[in-house]
Amino acid sequence: MKKTLALVLCVMMILGLASAVAAEEFNIYLITMDLMDQHWVNGDAGCKAAVEELGKEGIKVNYTWDAPTQGKDDAAQIESINNAYANNAQAILLASNGPDTQVATIQQYQNDGVKFIYVDSPANTPAEQILATDNKEAGRIAGVEMLNKLKENGIEEGKIGIVNVNSSTTSTQLREEGFRSAFEGSKFEILETQYGEGQVTASQSIAENYITEGVVGIFGCNEGSTTGTGNAIKEAGSAVIGVGFDQSDAILQLVKEGALLATMAQNPYVMGYEGIMSAVKVLKGEEIPEDQKLFDTGVTVVNKAFLEAE
Repeated sequence: MKKTLALVLCVMMILGLASAVAAEEFNIYLITMDLMDQHWVNGDAGCKAAVEELGKEGIKVNYTWDAPTQGKDDAAQIESINNAYANNAQAILLASNGPDTQVATIQQYQNDGVKFIYVDSPANTPAEQILATDNKEAGRIAGVEMLNKLKENGIEEGKIGIVNVNSSTTSTQLREEGFRSAFEGSKFEILETQYGEGQVTASQSIAENYITEGVVGIFGCNEGSTTGTGNAIKEAGSAVIGVGFDQSDAILQLVKEGALLATMAQNPYVMGYEGIMSAVKVLKGEEIPEDQKLFDTGVTVVNKAFLEAE
């Protein structure tokens, strides 16, 4: 009788533990700068892949992707964070639109126990982890690609334009800083940066003005800036060297056609996937290892040769 009772209790304990594992459930949000760029779509895909994988392990993640619907807007992104909190988000993966504008909101919700992980672009307040490209180094690589091509074409001096998103987005400002560093000591003149808020039409207009001004190269700092730059070069039939950031079907086509020399392809899928995995670890009470607090997700130089080799 005692053996039977012990066996029953043992089975009940095992079932109880299995039930507890299955009962693990977390509410996690991804909040990006917009819902339009392919960059963020790929990040969302990475998140969904992690959610599916965790589900097979008995961990349920209620996942939501949210962002301003009308493009990059500080107030609208704060509203997205507020909505996530109101909907009981336990962790938020955030691509901060500006380094300072969300700080008070983030700190308020951190004090209430919400865990923040930055993907792509951090705010100026600590979080559990940053998953991002080494934007300054990637920008420098973009500059070197352009500089080498200009020299290959026998061009040793001239004006170069930069189409950036805005003056406050940390990631794109670092890309610009790295890009400029590649031309230090050269005879090339980097013109004053123009901002298109990451919108293709506005960025194309800026690039067209640069072409009219007689530039020899244009750098686009994000997906919309790059697409606009490539479109302007293509429509003008110009020999201007265009280099950009991110990859979308439109950008890859512009590279194939030669309107863009190259684009720096980030890994937003990795940002999303690893972001969800890290969020679950933190919510389970685990620590992010110190050497992974700043997680470099890498960058690939995508040019015509790269695409033809695929």
